[in-house]
Amino acid sequence: MTAAQRSRRSCLAVPGSAPRMIEKARGLPVDQFFLDLEDAVAPLAKAEARGAVVDALNAGGWGDKIRTVRVNALDTAWTYRDVVDVVEGAGAALDTLMLPKVSGADQVRWLDLTLFQLEKALGLPASSIGIEAQIEDAKGLAEVDSIAASSSRLEALIFGPADFMASINMPSLVVGEQPPGYDVGDAYHYVLMRLLTAARANGLQAVDGPYLQIRDAEGLRRVAGRSAALGLDGKWVLHPAQVDEVNGIFSPNQRDYDRAENILDAYAWYTSDEGGRRGAVMLGDEMIDEASRKMALVVAGKGRAAGLSRTEPWQPPQD
Repeated sequence: MTAAQRSRRSCLAVPGSAPRMIEKARGLPVDQFFLDLEDAVAPLAKAEARGAVVDALNAGGWGDKIRTVRVNALDTAWTYRDVVDVVEGAGAALDTLMLPKVSGADQVRWLDLTLFQLEKALGLPASSIGIEAQIEDAKGLAEVDSIAASSSRLEALIFGPADFMASINMPSLVVGEQPPGYDVGDAYHYVLMRLLTAARANGLQAVDGPYLQIRDAEGLRRVAGRSAALGLDGKWVLHPAQVDEVNGIFSPNQRDYDRAENILDAYAWYTSDEGGRRGAVMLGDEMIDEASRKMALVVAGKGRAAGLSRTEPWQPPQD
């Protein structure tokens, strides 16, 4: 599995200035967490939070979770010091940096070059630290194709719904929900499809942002299900109560996973010399071909990343 294919079903937001929340995050079954230096940290607490984030990364105990730090946006006075202090202090214990409010490819390239210099200076493996770009305003969405193609370090594009809603003057205070009066479909469909298409065209993952109504489990299922149905890879979670729900929504069920693996095995066998070099065959009641194989790869990949195991392996027909 490449870095950009790592499972990101659930990504937990953790304030970098909150030691108790950092400690609790270690034990949650999320695929990814990010220690936040941006919105969740007050301006006067930024410098102290950098040290806390470095200590938390170096202390370990994160298992196989993707270890991420969200730095401040490039229109602030804090970004450069965020990057330098975190990478110099804990670069070997860091998987990705998340850059918020990305509105152009030049911003990602700046971070790429800065990381290149830091890795050189610190003796870290080249390109060992990936980048995740948050698309949070109209300009960022308009430039999403060039952003997605801007760096080989990029692993994921992330939708930031709250700032995006503000940037287009959407008259709603409920993040991720449909705006009042919009009753003709999904107000976010274009945004998510635009981001997803740019991500897939460049071999990246696409992740949906948070659902802020922590106690509304039905709302979370509805919003997360919408993103999962489109093909996004995961969603942010803000509270432990959201983790299992989101993990389940972004994982295939056992039946679909078994079916996908069986399609891959069957197609590989039937297209071989032993199987008769056939490109289109019946598997049960379904005709499978190369297009079937490609679709099965998606479902099987998600299942493997989620840790599913096969229960009904396919066997070649016996003569």
